[in-house]
Amino acid sequence: MIDEHEIPLGSRLYFGKSAKLKRDIESVASKFLYEAGFEEIVTPFFSYHQHQSIDAKELIRFSDVDNHIVSLRADSTQDVVRLITKRLGRSTNNNKWFYIQPVFRYPSLEINQIGAEFIGNEDLSSSIQVCVDVFKKFELKPLLHISNINIPKIIAQELHVSLDIFEKAELQKILSLNIPWLEALACLQDPEDMDEVIAQVPQNLKVELLKMKELYEKIDCENVNFSPLYYVHMRYYDELFFRFIDKNITLAKGGNYESEGLSSTGFGLYTDAFIETLDKRN
Repeated sequence: MIDEHEIPLGSRLYFGKSAKLKRDIESVASKFLYEAGFEEIVTPFFSYHQHQSIDAKELIRFSDVDNHIVSLRADSTQDVVRLITKRLGRSTNNNKWFYIQPVFRYPSLEINQIGAEFIGNEDLSSSIQVCVDVFKKFELKPLLHISNINIPKIIAQELHVSLDIFEKAELQKILSLNIPWLEALACLQDPEDMDEVIAQVPQNLKVELLKMKELYEKIDCENVNFSPLYYVHMRYYDELFFRFIDKNITLAKGGNYESEGLSSTGFGLYTDAFIETLDKRN
């Protein structure tokens, strides 16, 4: 028997202080995004195309009146890019869009987020700077991790090792290869050490490390670490990638990706994690 006051596991309820925090975060973020030249878009809760970018096991699906499969929105990025390029392209020339809306995953997971997409742009610095500005407004200084998904991919291919050792962060297996430049990469965190490591690595990795360095030099953020060997299998982020972390809680992440034939950048700020962090601090 389910009590009348029960809500499904994974769904969200906001009231009182948490509801006010949620509204404050969304208001501050939208202000900074508008100032950065983004316009707002609210996409449909339902989609015919989510299965093209998301594992069907994660989707909440049903049939429409014509028996076509419909999914409850499980991701906003691909839908935003698809709708702007395929449906709204003749109505607007703007390529900077943000959204404040939840996504839903099977069986009943609700994830509230503030996201933005800069379509046709490869410069990730504006996405990072918006996050930094929002965090400053709430007096938060989470650690910014800058990575490049290409680096572990290149290493795995050239050294004939599995990407699993990077995904599982098995540092001992990496160090056991006894390759000096790989050890230097594994230890790289401080931006001040970047030039020294660049001087040691093969040419194809120099290019990828320079992308990380150039991104770092464009942003105004005090608390930054490099994570060149960080790797997780992602739906679309495929090059430069960043995460904001506070006490092991991921507050935001974003990166470069390609969609509908366009190289773009974007990020997602996780409202629920943000509220939890502020609530614990207070």
